Amino acid sequence: MAFQAEYVRDQFPMLREAVYFDNPAGTQVPETVIQAVSDYYRHMNANSGGAFASSQRSDAMVVATRERMADFLNAPNPSEIVLGANMTTLNFALSRALAKTFRPGDEIVLTRMDHDANVSPWLRIAEDYQLVVRWVDIRESDCTLDLDTLEAALTDRTRVVATVHASNAVGTINPVAQIAQMAKAAGALYVVDAVQSAPHIPIDVQAMGCDFLLCSAYKFFGPHIGILWGRHQLLADLPAYKVRPSKDKPPYRWETGTPSFETIAGVGAAIEYLAAIGREHGAEFAGEFPGFSGRRLELKTAMTTLTRYEQGLVSHLLDVLERLPGARIYGITDRTRLHERVPTVVFTHERHSSLEIAEHLARQGVYVWDGNYYAVEIMNRLGHAHDGMVRVGLAHYNTHAEIDRFEAALRGL
Repeated sequence: MAFQAEYVRDQFPMLREAVYFDNPAGTQVPETVIQAVSDYYRHMNANSGGAFASSQRSDAMVVATRERMADFLNAPNPSEIVLGANMTTLNFALSRALAKTFRPGDEIVLTRMDHDANVSPWLRIAEDYQLVVRWVDIRESDCTLDLDTLEAALTDRTRVVATVHASNAVGTINPVAQIAQMAKAAGALYVVDAVQSAPHIPIDVQAMGCDFLLCSAYKFFGPHIGILWGRHQLLADLPAYKVRPSKDKPPYRWETGTPSFETIAGVGAAIEYLAAIGREHGAEFAGEFPGFSGRRLELKTAMTTLTRYEQGLVSHLLDVLERLPGARIYGITDRTRLHERVPTVVFTHERHSSLEIAEHLARQGVYVWDGNYYAVEIMNRLGHAHDGMVRVGLAHYNTHAEIDRFEAALRGL
């Protein structure tokens, strides 16, 4: 049975308001996540480590959420799951800890594709510790990484390679397993920003071979909270910045202050929402994922199901934009290569600014974003630093009918 978006749409209250195509900035949340956050305040509203029931329920919930998140990322150990304010804050903490192990003249490799949350933390430590930054370029024709420039950037002084898994602008999915091998061959650590891939494709940190991976729950149908996965030994050994009384072992030594317990509860509910999709479609993938079982199999099945459905959506969206006079699409448009991108598409128009288009669509009840969406490097590289581009980002709860409505609204330009 092919995935039907109508099966899940009623679970998302905000979808009754408009056509929501701003999913790269933050997806909507199902009722089960809303309920989980509310239930935390009703039944578990207490700090960690208490001898009383509500504190113990809260602690058990956090343990369960780490286990679910480890399943989602196929992480070896739930203690490798660090929960924090957001991906950006966690990456600043990670970069600052790593910088304590570097020497002046050591090198960091960054890309012209990344969101600034995986650029500025590294630029800052480079400034503070006299490190060298080397850049990986993109191929302008299809907005993919130029791996030849990555190879050229790697030296015996490279300490960190940091790349995005999927671009929040042009949608490109990078070959992270290949990049991990290249980083490892140079003796460097590999840090992956998976914020935009997490809602759309299965993530497997073991298959990737990366050392750290960051994502945000509010991009995969959960509340506003960030997640850092790291190899256990690295999380245990690096000089994390922490208060003295906190536990000096992973993941606690990375979690500064009192956690946002209510949003942690929401993360667990978001993972369970996805697992339920996997259970619904499990028969279609019988024997397809050897080595996976239980919730990990459900999540692998769910994300593969959503990937296939969204490839149909993005093909339809590309058809619409290719029919629009004056529009230019950036990124992969070849329909045989849709597996190399997530359903996030950007475009410009020869007669209308990005803001004008976004405002026009908003008046028609279609929500998209304009500007640079913090993807500063790629906007500069593509020559759109000033006006940016219109971004249309789909998710599994969007429909072909909504894309038709988007096309009708565009005709009003």
